[in-house]
Amino acid sequence: MSTRIVRFAHEGSPRYGVLEGEEVAVIEPHPFVAHHPTGERVPVAGLTLLAPVIPSKIVCVGKNYRDHAAEMGGEVPPEPLLFLKPSSSVIGPHEPIRLPTDRSDEVHHEAELAVVVGALLQRVSPEEAMRGVLGYTCANDVTARDLQRTEGQWFRAKGFDSFCPLGPAIATDLDADDLAVRCLVDDEVRQEGTTADLVHGVGALLSEISHVTTLLPSDVVLTGTPAGVGPLRAGQMVRVEIEGIGALTNPVVDRQADARGNGRG
Repeated sequence: MSTRIVRFAHEGSPRYGVLEGEEVAVIEPHPFVAHHPTGERVPVAGLTLLAPVIPSKIVCVGKNYRDHAAEMGGEVPPEPLLFLKPSSSVIGPHEPIRLPTDRSDEVHHEAELAVVVGALLQRVSPEEAMRGVLGYTCANDVTARDLQRTEGQWFRAKGFDSFCPLGPAIATDLDADDLAVRCLVDDEVRQEGTTADLVHGVGALLSEISHVTTLLPSDVVLTGTPAGVGPLRAGQMVRVEIEGIGALTNPVVDRQADARGNGRG
């Protein structure tokens, strides 16, 4: 049975724990090193969940579902199409996706299975790579599609603050070969697929990435998105659901208005 690890705010500090019914069993120091239960239990009710991990890097894979490659007007590349998102783009459950309306008019959702790395992976085989997986979480690879089309590289399109929601939990001991993936915007289903349709599976992706750059414990790999990507507007609510993991929900706001409302503009 899969274990679900959460990161949460408690008494002003981030902590890790394991979901057990209506409580979280606190662990120390964190799941990326040898850890132990503290014996402390915190009620889930009223708990503020944080992004389950702040990675050193987020490696992403483009066009890894054939239907999404087709809707983007292209073929699946012969080798995994890799790019990076900065760790500063990470937000957690219920934190707002802030639309950069001063820079982009076309921001899209992309529901994805995220792999959370639990061990150093350097030039490993697919089989060795799988032994280094801590678990899986939900991700939304938010993308400024207009910038992606017009620029030769994707840093700006993929890298805005708040463009990588992660959560709500890291599910360990989960078979990721055939998990349902959905994205809903204001309860309307926009994307619906399964990880069984990944062109390059988790082990193959991690192996390929590890031959380019060393993956470190807590790094995150986004595996690609199924067809159905579409625009987000301020005032909407977007939810990524993945079987066996849970639901990642985020409101959408205009960052200009948000900055003015919080005295930052």
